[in-house]
Amino acid sequence: MNRINESIPQEFILLGFSDRPRLELPLFVVFLISYILTILGNLAIIIVSRLDSKLHTPMYFFLTNLSLLDLCYTTRTVPQMLVNIRSIRKVISYGGCVAQLFISLALGSTECLLLAVMSFDRFVAICRPLHYSVIMHQRLCLQLAAMSWVSGFSNSVLQSTLTLQMPLCGHKEVDHFFCEVPALLRLSCVDTTANEAELFFISVLFLLIPVTLILISYAFIVQAVLKIQSVEGRRKAFGTCGSHLIVVSLFYGTAMYMYLQPPSPASKDRGKMVSLFYGIITPMLNPLIYTLRNKDVKGAFKRLIARILLIKKYPSDRPC
Repeated sequence: MNRINESIPQEFILLGFSDRPRLELPLFVVFLISYILTILGNLAIIIVSRLDSKLHTPMYFFLTNLSLLDLCYTTRTVPQMLVNIRSIRKVISYGGCVAQLFISLALGSTECLLLAVMSFDRFVAICRPLHYSVIMHQRLCLQLAAMSWVSGFSNSVLQSTLTLQMPLCGHKEVDHFFCEVPALLRLSCVDTTANEAELFFISVLFLLIPVTLILISYAFIVQAVLKIQSVEGRRKAFGTCGSHLIVVSLFYGTAMYMYLQPPSPASKDRGKMVSLFYGIITPMLNPLIYTLRNKDVKGAFKRLIARILLIKKYPSDRPC
């Protein structure tokens, strides 16, 4: 029992780029700005999607779920990273590390499935437009969203348990900005081949299979769009699907680089930068991608701003 207790540290040291102190101030500024933009952008999408009745459709229901995911995903790591960058002791408690690991795995896995669900929604909307409202009814949308969340959290329970069972033998220096499976596996003092094989298998299920389904969906979508006679109709279809494809490329590309390549000492720093990209930059870009390329969202923002200005101009006309 004493040996087990000694193998579990009370806290972890998050090394990050502590060996390069000149990078800390620029990274702090970048992380802080990215986090603020992520909060504002995703909150704006959630609010406008709920307040504007024209956005009460399956597509924006799933987009709201994606924005909520991105909000939680960044909040689980960025505040701690900002504190550590400006601190001399860059530590996180064992409980905090476990929470980071569990939440990041759960939300990341959920997003993998949710992006695939969103591509299915676009497939039905473009390839089966006359049956769209019948197929994508409210109950199915709730079931697909719930399936994504439950599967993501179930995967997190499994992977977190397997990772935390590995003996650390007193090692507590995590060569990363936050607690992730690959970084924690490197701390173990026993053979981690079985854990790496399990991680690779799960990554195939949650990354390669959804990506394959997305590519198949978009192959049919492209065929259907090319048959549309109206130039405006083609432009609208490609604009909506293009936003989703950009998000898919950013998220899956960086996640597959992180989890599907064999571990090697040379890839440590690259792995840190890739993790920062899909953990911080991608959630910040998602609202910009969906709003700048989507006339419906831009129109909803304009209507909401006009409504706010009207209330300020005629405060006495507000309902009790």
